[in-house]
Amino acid sequence: MDAVRVALLREVLAGTEWVQATRHFAGSLRASVAPHGGGLLLVGSAAYEPWHLAAHLDDEAAWSGLPELSPTLVRHRVPSGRPAHLSVGLGRLEAAGRGETLLVVTPEQPGAELLERVHDARRNGATVLALDAGDRDLRALAHDALAAPPAASGDVNDAEVAQDLDLDTLQHLVSAAAGENGVPAPRRHRRFRDRLTRLAEELTSPPPPRW
Repeated sequence: MDAVRVALLREVLAGTEWVQATRHFAGSLRASVAPHGGGLLLVGSAAYEPWHLAAHLDDEAAWSGLPELSPTLVRHRVPSGRPAHLSVGLGRLEAAGRGETLLVVTPEQPGAELLERVHDARRNGATVLALDAGDRDLRALAHDALAAPPAASGDVNDAEVAQDLDLDTLQHLVSAAAGENGVPAPRRHRRFRDRLTRLAEELTSPPPPRW
C-alpha cells in the first residue's frame, strides 16, 4: 500500500479512533527501537508469518533514515537452504533481552509455545509489542498492543470500518506511521542527478550581461 492509499484510508477513517491509535502504536514502536537499542524482532504465529510487515518496515527504515526499524523476521520453521536473514528460528527469542523489541503479529491465537517465549523475552528485559486480533494472554504480556476490530455488528458504518480495518490494513497504517517522523535518507543517485541538472542549466543559460 503506497503513501497515497494510506492517506486516502486515513481520510476515510477521520473521526474514528483508528488514525490516532495506529499512530500511537507506531510511536511506541519507534521509541522502543530508538538508536543504540538492541534491534527489532518480528514474529508471527506458527501458521502466520508477517512477511509483508517485515518488507514494509524495511522500506520505511531505508526511506526515513531510521535503520533501527528494519526487523529481523523470526520463524517457527526454517526450511533448509535458506539465506541467513531468513533462517532465524524461535531460539532467537531466548536470547532477546534488555534493549531489544519483540513485535508479535498474528490474526489468531499465538499458541502456548510462542507465549512462553514471549514471556521469557519480557522477563529478560525486552520490550514486547503486539499487533493482533485481541488475544487476552498476549495483551497481558505486551507493553503496548493494538488489536484489529472484531467482526462487524449490524450497524452499516461499523461494517464498513471493520471491513477496511483487518489486520493487514492495520499493519500498513502502522508501518507508514512508524517512518513518518524520520528524516529521509540521502540518496546518492538523486544528488548526482541534481548536480547534472544544475550543470545542464548553467551550460544552456545565456551568458550574464557585461555591464
